[in-house]
Amino acid sequence: MPAEPGDVTSRIFIVSGPGGVGKGTIVNALVERDPRLWLSRSWTTRAQRPGESDAAYVFTDRDAFEQRIECGGFLEWTNFLGNYYGTPTPDLESGRDVVLEIEVDGARQVKSQLPEAVLIFVLPPSRDEQQRRLRGRGDPEDKVDQRLQKALDEEPVGLAIADHVVVNDDLERTVGEMVQIIHHHRTAGPSAR
Repeated sequence: MPAEPGDVTSRIFIVSGPGGVGKGTIVNALVERDPRLWLSRSWTTRAQRPGESDAAYVFTDRDAFEQRIECGGFLEWTNFLGNYYGTPTPDLESGRDVVLEIEVDGARQVKSQLPEAVLIFVLPPSRDEQQRRLRGRGDPEDKVDQRLQKALDEEPVGLAIADHVVVNDDLERTVGEMVQIIHHHRTAGPSAR
């Protein structure tokens, strides 16, 4: 039986941070380790990167995305660097927690609608490392520069609304820290922060 958003049997964990911090890699590792986590796959109108998995997003066009906006089919959505990104409204199942891997603007929208959602904000170990990661995933140089500039604007916002802040300087340590955060919220109840 589907649960309502905010139902204590189903929690929403938001993993957010600027581009290049490793959100996707972290979330994939979390979902692999914890069968009680379910990843909500976001929609985007951006082009699929070379070598990027078909499962990374639901890749769609602007018309389809805008139609879904009009019928209220997104929990959150944003226009980020000229492309739409959005999280479909999840159908929460009792006993499974939802993980949202979303940009900072989307995290802010979800937290305003669902303040009980737990926001884990991820930071890079350094701006140089963030730049290296962005280049390594195949972003064009102008997009790398735009994402780095956007990170300077996003980080203060993310830090202000985050329930937890994690620096992704070592994947295994970062995932372990996030597993502990999730366990804490499951055992301490909805009021834990």
